[in-house]
Amino acid sequence: MGSTSTVSQASRSRGLSGIWYVALGATLWGLDPLFRILLLKSFTSAQIVFMEHVLLALYAVPVLLKYRKTLTGKLTAAVIGALLFISWGGSAIATILFTAAFAHGSANAILLLQKLQPLFAIILARVLLKETLPSKFFAYIGVALLGTYLLTFGLGSPGMGMKDLGTLSCLFSILAAVLWGGSTVMGKFLLQKNLDFPVVTSLRFLMALPLLLVVLLVSGDHWQLNGSSGGLMIIAVNLLFQAFFPGLLSMLLYYKGLSSTKAFFATFAELAFPAVGVCMNWLVFGQKLTIGQLIGFVLIWSTLWFMSRNKGNVTA
Repeated sequence: MGSTSTVSQASRSRGLSGIWYVALGATLWGLDPLFRILLLKSFTSAQIVFMEHVLLALYAVPVLLKYRKTLTGKLTAAVIGALLFISWGGSAIATILFTAAFAHGSANAILLLQKLQPLFAIILARVLLKETLPSKFFAYIGVALLGTYLLTFGLGSPGMGMKDLGTLSCLFSILAAVLWGGSTVMGKFLLQKNLDFPVVTSLRFLMALPLLLVVLLVSGDHWQLNGSSGGLMIIAVNLLFQAFFPGLLSMLLYYKGLSSTKAFFATFAELAFPAVGVCMNWLVFGQKLTIGQLIGFVLIWSTLWFMSRNKGNVTA
């Protein structure tokens, strides 16, 4: 009896820390604009993402060589399909759709529709992973979605009509939300197949490279890098930090947390990303927080704290 209790407590401890690992990984995503803004002055988005993945391959290849024996017998059709989903769908296609959405329609409508991402993840987790919803879960949904709304729009209304929601850009935004929500579930599926989280991270980066190369070639963007040697050094350092902090470190923390956290809890922990992004806009770019946004920030982090104390977070 005592042994069972000890195992249960250890399992619960892993589940509790898992949510915060996911949230910490998402927090690092919020630092992404600090590096990306400078890079966009010299490269296109496709070029930046491609170079990031080339640098990340320097990590991914040695890791896969080290863990290659653990992959024996695990690369089934379902596993390969899930890997393609998170690498091609989550990393590449969703980002392209989200970027294209801003080029064609209302930014407010696009941001509002992105709040649907946790709902897609919950549905997929229930259908594909058979995850059961714990008590008070719908209360978490309500508070978290209210927090993200306030974080985006403050106490005011979005300032849009139905015509803003009926555009091609909103279709792109919804598809991106589906892919990102699905990537959370597919990542959890891979971890349940006993793939180590460094392996999942490495395969995500490497398998995205061929598609990113095709996108880069099809786009026909020219490489134009001008500036002094000092300026080029700053760009190089910035690219390294972009790849290995918001890129590599965040994904390692994310998958480590996901390995001991149910997918539908993890998707709410990812809300740390917009919360930190708003703070970065305030601290670095001078876009002050409104009272409504501050309330939204508190609601999101309070929801994460209460979720982390719920025993339903522990993976069965």
